[in-house]
Amino acid sequence: MKYTQRKRAILLLADGTIFEGKSIGIDGTAFGEICYNTGMTGYQEIFTDPSYFGQLMLATNAHIGNYGINEEEIESDSIKISGLICKNFSFNYSRVNAQDSLVNYFEKQNLMAISDIDTRAVVRYIRDKGAMNAIISTETDIEALKEKLKAVPDMKGLELASKVSTAESYYFGDENATYKISALDLGIKKNILRNLANRDCYIKVFPFNASFEEMNSFQPDGFFLSNGPGDPEPLKEARQVAKEIINRNLPLFGICLGHQVIALANGISTYKMHTGHRGINHPVKNIISGKGEITSQNHGFVVNKEEVENNPEFEITHIHLNDETLAGMKMKNRNCFSVQYHPEASPGPHDSSYLFDQFMENIKTSKL
Repeated sequence: MKYTQRKRAILLLADGTIFEGKSIGIDGTAFGEICYNTGMTGYQEIFTDPSYFGQLMLATNAHIGNYGINEEEIESDSIKISGLICKNFSFNYSRVNAQDSLVNYFEKQNLMAISDIDTRAVVRYIRDKGAMNAIISTETDIEALKEKLKAVPDMKGLELASKVSTAESYYFGDENATYKISALDLGIKKNILRNLANRDCYIKVFPFNASFEEMNSFQPDGFFLSNGPGDPEPLKEARQVAKEIINRNLPLFGICLGHQVIALANGISTYKMHTGHRGINHPVKNIISGKGEITSQNHGFVVNKEEVENNPEFEITHIHLNDETLAGMKMKNRNCFSVQYHPEASPGPHDSSYLFDQFMENIKTSKL
C-alpha cells in the first residue's frame, strides 16, 4: 500500500513552535490561521464549510477518516479548509453508504494534510497562547518556511467572503413555494438552504456584494444574511444591505457572519476572540424562554455584548454559557434577529432549528 511509507511533516506555528508528524496523501505546504474543532463526528461537513476558508483545521477527535465520505454530506462545492492536522488518520473506512476514502477525497481536491501530531498538546498550546497563523509542510527547510509564514496575512481585518461567495445569483428550492427569500451569500452552507426550502421557501442566493435593490428585485418575503469566513469589518456592502433592510422594517435573519454584519450596521463593534468557538456541543441559554440549547458553533469573531446591552434598539436573546459572550440578539422595534451559532447544525444537534420557524413566523406576521 502506497501509504505505508509516509514522509515526515511538520506543523510550524507563527511563534516558532514546531510539532512533528507525517504527511497524508499529497506532499507540499499549506498555511492559514490554525483553529480546532471539538466535534466527534461530521468531519466532511466541517471540511466543506465555507466559514473555515483560510484556516488550518486541527481535529481534536482522535480518529479522522474512519467512516469515509459521502457526496450528499457536503456543505459547499469543495473542501474549504486550507489543510488538516489530526492524530490518527484512517486510510481505510467502514461505512455502508460511504462512496470513497477520505484520503482519495483529499487527493482529488489537492488538500495538504498531516497526522501523527500530538493534537492534545497543540490544542492546549493554542488555548493558552491564542489563535495564530501556522504552516503544515513536508518541506525540511525550517528557515524558508518561517519566511513564508511571515507573508501570511493576519485574520484580523481580512475579508474572505468574496473568496467563497457565489459569482452569480442562483435559485434553490421549489419555485412554487409559498414564500420567497433573498439570501446574501457570505459563505452560505447548503443545509441552511435546505432548512429554508423545507419550510415552503423558494430562495434566491445573491453574491456577497449584491445591493439591496438587487436583492429586493426578487420581491422576497424575507431576507437572510449567511455565515462565512474572515473579519466582518471589511464587508461594507453587506452592512449597507443590512441597513436598508432594517430601515424598511423587512423580515431579516442573520447567522454568524451575518449576525456580526447586522451588529456593525447598527454601530455595534465586533472583536477577534482569543481562540474562538468551534464544535458541536457548545451550551447556549435562550434568555427569552429560559431554556438551554446544545449548539453547533464556528466563529473567531464575536459581537461586543456590552455595546448591545447599552443599545436601546436591541435586546440580548442568547448567551454562551461557557464564557458569557453574546450568542443572539434581536431589535426591539424592527423585524430583525440574529444568532452567533449554526441552527442548521450539519454537523451538530438540532436544538436550535426552531430559529428557522421563528423567521417564518416573523415573515407571516409582517404580511398581515
